[in-house]
Amino acid sequence: MALDHMSDDRLARQAMRAELLDAETEIELARAWRDRRDEAALHRLVTAYMRLAISMASKYRRYGAPMNDLIQEAGLGLMKAADRFDPDRGVRFSTYAVWWIKASVQEFVMRNWSMVRTGSTSGQKSLFFNMRRVQAQLEREAAAAGTPLDGHQLRQAIALELGVTLAEVEMMEGRLSGSDLSLHAPQSGGAEPGRDWIETIEDEGPATAQIVEEAHDAARLRGWLGTAMEALSERERFIVSERKLRDVPRTLEDLGAELGLSKERIRQLEAQAFGKMRRALEDQSDEVHLLLQ
Repeated sequence: MALDHMSDDRLARQAMRAELLDAETEIELARAWRDRRDEAALHRLVTAYMRLAISMASKYRRYGAPMNDLIQEAGLGLMKAADRFDPDRGVRFSTYAVWWIKASVQEFVMRNWSMVRTGSTSGQKSLFFNMRRVQAQLEREAAAAGTPLDGHQLRQAIALELGVTLAEVEMMEGRLSGSDLSLHAPQSGGAEPGRDWIETIEDEGPATAQIVEEAHDAARLRGWLGTAMEALSERERFIVSERKLRDVPRTLEDLGAELGLSKERIRQLEAQAFGKMRRALEDQSDEVHLLLQ
């Protein structure tokens, strides 16, 4: 679902018009994607629950991120949930998807809150999203009891309430109270007051020589792999490609079902193919032979 050029209202209206899936239909669609990679089933499942993603994204508007961006991230979380959902576990997809949507949106909010990484642990995330609320609650309770808390006592109470350390509370308080400065702002004072701050940052990227060397090595490896693959039969090349060269490798059971062979036979053919490739590579050069030892 393309969201870049759609307004918030249009997204909400489109999501509300989507069908409501019963449990049986939901399981059928999830199995169709898991077992057959049926993209139509995936699209139908994701579209049906986009209203859930939008609803969860709207809860994070107060952090200053554009609503359309929040919905984009919520949609990505929903897609991850659909890809990983196991319909045989006996839970509804919405229950499973909530965690993925929430995690995706929270990661986006924290990445964009500041140029400085705000936090990545569960404790830091809990502080980022809950510290102000807990602080206000503790201050109200202390005022009602007639025992106001000083800054140190308040931070200790927040740490106890959220199950984090006092140091983590102090660190998050400092980060949330600060603001980012432009790297293009000129330095004030110093030996070279005319320079912008960005000029003082060291380039940590790889050097040109390293880039060229890595590209050269990658080309050689591709050549070696191509030569080794030529030593295989068509069926062996197919098995190696599906098992080792895909972003998501296929299982032995899946390949066996497609080729009409047992899982053990697929395993044997895979091992046989690797043996052929190794022998072919050893014949390439002394350098390859040494790498394989």
